Amino acid sequence: MAAVFAAVSVLGSAVAVWLGVADGKAAGGIAARGVAATAPVAKHAGAKDAGAVHFTISTSGDLLMHQPLLDRARANGSGGEYDFAPFFNRIAPYVAEVDLGLCHVETPMGPGPPTTYPIFNTPRDLAKSIHRSGWDACSTASNHSLDGGQAGIDGTADALDDAGVKHTGSFPSRRRSKEPTFLRVDGVKLGFVAYTDATNGFRPPHSWSLNTYSASEPKAGAKAIIADARKARDKGADAVIVQMHWGDENSQRPNASQLAVAKKLTDSKVVTVVVGQGPHVVQPIERVNGKFVVFSEGNLVSNQAASTGLPAATQDGIIALLRFRAVGDDVEVRRVTYVPTWVRLGDYVVLPAKASSDPSNAGALRDSYRRTVRVVGNGEGFGPGF
Repeated sequence: MAAVFAAVSVLGSAVAVWLGVADGKAAGGIAARGVAATAPVAKHAGAKDAGAVHFTISTSGDLLMHQPLLDRARANGSGGEYDFAPFFNRIAPYVAEVDLGLCHVETPMGPGPPTTYPIFNTPRDLAKSIHRSGWDACSTASNHSLDGGQAGIDGTADALDDAGVKHTGSFPSRRRSKEPTFLRVDGVKLGFVAYTDATNGFRPPHSWSLNTYSASEPKAGAKAIIADARKARDKGADAVIVQMHWGDENSQRPNASQLAVAKKLTDSKVVTVVVGQGPHVVQPIERVNGKFVVFSEGNLVSNQAASTGLPAATQDGIIALLRFRAVGDDVEVRRVTYVPTWVRLGDYVVLPAKASSDPSNAGALRDSYRRTVRVVGNGEGFGPGF
């Protein structure tokens, strides 16, 4: 699928924040290459090519910790703590070994005992596992951000801060919601902004608690998002990544609100790329106004699957590898290589969706790959690769 989408109208209100991470990672990485990439190479953040700087940022789908995942993480930690890191060992080349890794934390890590669907409260050990797995920064704006009220938002911020993981989308204070920070790669400064179009009916405790907008008012929302991206630019960002939690659950096509927002955001000079999560299934990658929009990366890890009464595609996801090129003040995403993924139920290890990842599940992995590529597509400047 990968049809070119026509425009519609645009979205509701929010507060921008951006993230600060040290230049590059300690080791590992994926150099900018064509879409038919077959394997990561040793990291070389800022590799020069005819005066250009090339670097790769990975983004991935929902971290959705249902009870079976909590049970497994507790067993991984020998009962003393929750260790989620083993879920992500097999995707390390696309997380720990790229120049920057961005994750999407769907559920809050507040005080009190763990709870799962429909009101989530995830152990704060998840933040430590995120750090150990190699992610540098995460978006925290989702339809479950308000499950624990302001206490859940505060706990999430505290857990990620303690783990050394930058974050944006939900905020423990007005000051933090307005505080400018940066993602850095070899001197290139990147603004990072995150929003959600739904809160499951909960109202934010404060106007600054959560970057949210109404999906039914895309025009107003896009205007606010663009204004926040412009603030990031005014404070020194060379490019701005907008991460959206949006769309209809279990739908593999973007809805009218998503299309309207994508059109308006990409039409603005201040937005560089748009990446989405939320539907729990993958959606296409498109070029809109010449810029990449990854409409939905599906679930990275969850207990959703056909065996739980949901579409088989909820077991699938993608990791999008955004291949940036910077020449002076001109910073753009030149290519997107996406890695199809599949969650192995039981131990909840996330596998690259190729038969060799687990020969005992070769058929399921092949089916997952075909499902994902059929929807996400293969077009100009983007396509699947491992």
